[in-house]
Amino acid sequence: MQLMTDRDDERDHRFSEGEGFGDPYEEFDLDPPELGIDPAKVDPVDSRVVTDTLDEHNIDRDAVDAAELLDVGLNYMQINRYEQATDAFERTARFAEDDKLAQEAWVNKGVAHGELEEWDEAIGAHREALRIDDSSEHAATAETNLAYALWEFGETSEALEHAERAVEIDERFAAGWFNRAFFLSERGLAEEALNCIDNAIRLGLRNAKVIEEKAEILEELGEFDQAEELAEEANQMRERAEQEMMDDREELYGQGPGSAGGGAGRGAGAGAGRGGRGAGRQPPQRGDIDLDDLGLGGLETGADAGDREDDDREWELE
Repeated sequence: MQLMTDRDDERDHRFSEGEGFGDPYEEFDLDPPELGIDPAKVDPVDSRVVTDTLDEHNIDRDAVDAAELLDVGLNYMQINRYEQATDAFERTARFAEDDKLAQEAWVNKGVAHGELEEWDEAIGAHREALRIDDSSEHAATAETNLAYALWEFGETSEALEHAERAVEIDERFAAGWFNRAFFLSERGLAEEALNCIDNAIRLGLRNAKVIEEKAEILEELGEFDQAEELAEEANQMRERAEQEMMDDREELYGQGPGSAGGGAGRGAGAGAGRGGRGAGRQPPQRGDIDLDDLGLGGLETGADAGDREDDDREWELE
C-alpha cells in the first residue's frame, strides 16, 4: 500500500499562478474613499460627523421615508428621550425633499433642544426653520418658540420682536399673544400687555398660568381688586387640575391619594415651574398650552401648527 505521504512529487496537473499584483499595486484600505475628511475642518466636539457622513454616502435618499422619521422623533419626545429626538429631527431635515417637512423637523428639533435647556442650539434650529420659509403655517410656531429660547438665553429685546412677529404671521395664535403679553409686561408696558393677554383668552387660551399672568398685569395697572379675584380663580383652577390628575392616576393605576404624584400634564417644559425674572413670575410659553394642564409651560411642536382650526366664535382683537 502506498501512503499519501509517499506519493510521487511529480504531478501532471498545472495549477494557476493567478494574475498577481501590479507594480506598484494599490494598497488595501478599510475606509471608503468618500470618508476622506479634512480633520482641520471638523469640530472635535462634534461626535456625529462620521455618522452624518456615513448617512450621506451609504444611505439612498429614496430609501428613507422622512415623514416616518419625523414620527420617530415625535415618539421620542413623548417618552422624554429628547437627545435621541434631536438626532431624528436633524436626519429628517436632511433627508426631507419637501421644504414644509424639513421646516417642521427644524421646529421640532428646536423644541427638543429647549427641553434639554440647550438654548443656543434651540435658537439655531428655529432660525433654520424660518430661513426655509418665514411665512408658512409653521413660521408662527417657530417665531414664538424662538422668542422663548431667546428669553431664556437672556436676549429679551430680540425675544419681544419675534413674539410680535408670531402674531403678525397668525393673528389667531393664542400662545403668541400670551408670549407678547409677557414680554410687554416685563418691559413695563402693562396696558399693551393687558390687550394681548385678553386676545389670548378670547382665542380659548384660559388656564391657571394665563389667568395668573393677567392678575400680575392688572396689579401693575393698580387694579388690585380685580387682580385679587383672578389670582383666587387661578388657584382654584390649579386645585381642580391637580385633583383631576390624581383621580385619573388612581383610575389608571389603582393607586390611592397617598401615592407619589405623576407628571404635570402634557409637555411640562424645561423651565416650567421655575420663577422667571421678577417676583415669582413664570417664563413665557412655548407654543400651545394644554387647557387641562397645571398651568405649566406647554409645547407646540411643528406637527401641532397645522392642527389649529378656526372656530365659529366671534372675537375681536384689541
